[in-house]
Amino acid sequence: MSYHTIIIVGRLGRDPELRYTSTGQAVCTLNVATDNSFTNRDGTRVDRTVWFRVTVWGKQAETVNQYLQKGRQVLVEGRMNGDESGNPRVWSRQDGTPAASFEVTANVVRFLGGRGDTASTSSDNNAAVTTSNTDFDFGDLSDDDFLDF
Repeated sequence: MSYHTIIIVGRLGRDPELRYTSTGQAVCTLNVATDNSFTNRDGTRVDRTVWFRVTVWGKQAETVNQYLQKGRQVLVEGRMNGDESGNPRVWSRQDGTPAASFEVTANVVRFLGGRGDTASTSSDNNAAVTTSNTDFDFGDLSDDDFLDF
């Protein structure tokens, strides 16, 4: 057996997009941006943004769509979905330049910051939305259940 998980903390690049499958299952797509900055050898500050396309299912999808909007900070825990080879999905943009997409299926989406706050990093008013149809439920674990390395 193998298992992987990814945790992303970033901001929504646009409002969530909710749709329903032919069987009535809710599906919500989020575009989450994470930022990284560093100073290169020349002393120039370099800012990089990595985009993740996050898919949220079921009741969680409806809740995310209801409460999140562009600019809100979120924490997403889920699993990466690669192409047939396990790599990010690669395509050509309309202008012909190559692009890649990191795709994630969410197990947990945590709203960071306060209501209507699109710039706050405060964790005082956090809310979590979790799915019940995942293979692994870590909600009942305490700190004593984890190994120290």
